[in-house]
Amino acid sequence: MNRHLSTFFIFTFGALGGLLFGFDTGIISGASPLIEHNFSLNIAQTGFITSSVLIGSSVGALGVGPLADRYGRKRLLILAAIMFLLGSSLSMVAVGFWSMVIARIILGLAVGSASALTPAYLAELAPAERRGSLGTLFQLMITLGILLAYVSNLGFLHHNLLGVRDWRWMLGSALIPAALLLIGGLLLPESPRFLAEQGKNDEALSVLKMLRKNSNDDPKKELADIQVVANQPKGGLKELFTVARPAVVVAIGIMLLQQLVGINSVIYFLPQVFIKGFGFPEGSAIWISVGIGIVNFVVTVLATFIMDKFNRKTFLMFGSIVMAVSLGVLAVMNFTMDVQTAAVPTMILIAVYIFGFAISWGPIAWVTIGEIFPLSVRGIGSSIGSAANWIGNFLVSQFFLVMLAYFHNNVGGPFAVFAVFAVLSMFFVHYLVPETRGKSLEEIEMELRHNDKQAEMSDK
Repeated sequence: MNRHLSTFFIFTFGALGGLLFGFDTGIISGASPLIEHNFSLNIAQTGFITSSVLIGSSVGALGVGPLADRYGRKRLLILAAIMFLLGSSLSMVAVGFWSMVIARIILGLAVGSASALTPAYLAELAPAERRGSLGTLFQLMITLGILLAYVSNLGFLHHNLLGVRDWRWMLGSALIPAALLLIGGLLLPESPRFLAEQGKNDEALSVLKMLRKNSNDDPKKELADIQVVANQPKGGLKELFTVARPAVVVAIGIMLLQQLVGINSVIYFLPQVFIKGFGFPEGSAIWISVGIGIVNFVVTVLATFIMDKFNRKTFLMFGSIVMAVSLGVLAVMNFTMDVQTAAVPTMILIAVYIFGFAISWGPIAWVTIGEIFPLSVRGIGSSIGSAANWIGNFLVSQFFLVMLAYFHNNVGGPFAVFAVFAVLSMFFVHYLVPETRGKSLEEIEMELRHNDKQAEMSDK
């Protein structure tokens, strides 16, 4: 490990998995119509190429957790980077439907692994008072990845450079961030919490000294607190369903709701919404999606600066209210106005909805799954949360166009459904989500253990 790495380098490269996550989910929106035409695919096949990455992601997210708890966060990040390189290369040179599906599933394994590993890794590196903003880097990288994917789509469209089709360049451009993740993974330190749990206390202390060199935190005291938790009796998987059960409920709920409020229907299908719902030409529809991508990115930048200034629950509740109101108004408007009148207000309301999501549920869901699990099951806990996110993502992306067709291409229908989930999310936050701002990971874990003991006593 390089002792002289800056904390900026460590956190930026540690969050690069998010950039690839966003890039590989965003790039297909521009490439899929070109692939469909090139390979003469039907709509079902094109849809499956888009969603095959979600199948791989669910498997990758669930599979990587136990491995991360056993072999460490760093090794698995390097493995994810290698899978990104392999999947991107294979998708660039695919020759037909099945070779593209296989490439996309490999990419999915990488994306899913990164989505489960990165929040836990960032949470374990960050000091308690900055864990929200540093954890938000992951969501910031996702939004930057989506934006770069849209830019790549626009840049390569209709440019068959060196005789190679435009969509191959679009998919191949993911090799650049994948190579950066591999280089970063080789240079990054292992998580000090994982090292302490393995009994490698000297290594853990040297990592903490490097991470805290610009702060007033005492690395020795932090290591002592980590050791207290690392020496707790381990319950293995049983711990997930006893001590960590409230954390499992929160992780699954927060991640499912993050998708069921409809965010990826906007990310994946916004051009289709304006083409099918409002009769916009394709070029204009793609530019609208770029505009929404910019809103998503800029608001997430704002979130990184203010994330640790307010309670997590306050942010989540604020985001839920903004999303519920904007989606509700949007739905009513599209059922009561004609298409021409509703087009521009729909654009504005979608931007307001994106603001509500990007300032709250976008980043905080990922921050939360990285911080609420006990150390011994943090890898697998993050995996369960991340897999719930991919399952919600799959449901929304599979059924959005079906819902749109059911409501005769009136976008008010699907958005009304998403508004209901935004309202439900308020109750979920109020009753089930714990407040974690400013607490160390060890304090959060000891509270969980204390609550579990109290529950055991009351059961007796």
